[in-house]
Amino acid sequence: MSALRQRVGTALVLAPLAVAAIVLLPTGAIALVAAAAFGMALWEWTRMIGMSSRFARAAALAAFAALLALLWWQRDTAVGWGAVVAGAAWWLLALVWLRHFSFAAAPTPENAAIKLAAGVVAIAPAWTALLHIHGSEPRGHLWTLFALLLVWAADTFAYFAGRQWGRAKLAPRISPGKTIAGAWGALAGTVLVAVVGGWLLGERGIALALLILVALITTVFSIVGDLFESLIKRQGNTKDSGSLFPGHGGLFDRLDSVFAALPVFAVGKAALDLMTGP
Repeated sequence: MSALRQRVGTALVLAPLAVAAIVLLPTGAIALVAAAAFGMALWEWTRMIGMSSRFARAAALAAFAALLALLWWQRDTAVGWGAVVAGAAWWLLALVWLRHFSFAAAPTPENAAIKLAAGVVAIAPAWTALLHIHGSEPRGHLWTLFALLLVWAADTFAYFAGRQWGRAKLAPRISPGKTIAGAWGALAGTVLVAVVGGWLLGERGIALALLILVALITTVFSIVGDLFESLIKRQGNTKDSGSLFPGHGGLFDRLDSVFAALPVFAVGKAALDLMTGP
């Protein structure tokens, strides 16, 4: 119960700040705020994968910042959208990695380089996807909030469903705490948010049904993102990515599902717009 109180207390502080930023800030400001947060998450990632040299970690962070600058410059071009699509496709490869969970497990420089590349490919496209969603017209800020609410609802419903009915493990060799009941709870929370949020955003009929499908796919990949971080932490014998948030761990712990969800949702929403109109 103490851990639950910590989680709830932290969420009550963070959620209103995140919602206010998404709704009130222009896309350029969102880009800066997200770049700082995502960069801090990558810094935590470099520690989780066993990079002990602070110089090497700082160099990786500098290269990441340069990549984000390039993606900002190219955000409305084929390069920008290509990064988003590549980011969504990456999580299919991550799913294969989860199936072969001993891949790159040994603490070698070569495996650390593979995991560093994986972290960059997970984070940078998510940042670009965030800009595409937030900068889209009309109501890009509300669609961004919708995408994040999917992740938050999935996480919350998974937590309580897992506590109440969780018996069978989802991936016991990767994350013993995650259950099949929790995954079903996450999908139930997703449907609820998609129906209510989609209706409030003006989606009706087939458009709403397709939006629910996109939301469900997004949530499935958000679970993959969560499991992938769990795999890396397990290989590195690390409990949390950091200790920034009481009861929540570090930034990467809070953003792992978001990193997977954003490019998948951005691609799904773009496809939905092509089929049904903006």
